[in-house]
Amino acid sequence: MQHPDINLDDFISRFQLLRPQPARAALNQRQAAVLIPIVRRDEPGLLLTKRSPRLRKHAGQVAFPGGAVDSSDASLIAAALREAQEEVAIPPSSVEILGMLPPVDSVTGFQVTPVVGIIPPDLHYHASVDEVAAVFEMPLAEALRLGRYHPLDIHRRGNSHRVWLSWYQHYFVWGMTAGIIRELALQIGVKP
Repeated sequence: MQHPDINLDDFISRFQLLRPQPARAALNQRQAAVLIPIVRRDEPGLLLTKRSPRLRKHAGQVAFPGGAVDSSDASLIAAALREAQEEVAIPPSSVEILGMLPPVDSVTGFQVTPVVGIIPPDLHYHASVDEVAAVFEMPLAEALRLGRYHPLDIHRRGNSHRVWLSWYQHYFVWGMTAGIIRELALQIGVKP
């Protein structure tokens, strides 16, 4: 299957010009934020992490850098930047913020706001050994290819919930992370 034709300028224009589709309101009250780091290259990349297998929640899962909002965070963006610095040593000053996607509910009770930012290609990532097992980059064109995401409908406590599944190399990308990437693709107008 063909990749969408996308360069960084095209991505930025589409992200800023196309309004997010109205989404179901997030119900959870506790706030969290993740950074969607887009690597500035001729063929842009999407930076992802694999969480440490020792973590209590979401151990070993592919994720964006992020976490709960602290009382010291001035905003959701500040929380996403702080977490990205703590987890993979991305300096907040090196992130060019483009905007946010609508918040989504996590199964752990958080309302998670994805923050989209551009990062330089020459950053040296230093994964926090306590939180991150691996840092990797997926080509943005590949990440935004809607055909790579497969739905799985889960029925739990009388509710139906759709989960998206995908593989990239030896990484299993699923759940909230796959759903956020898919929403980003839909927001910038990638056709299913």
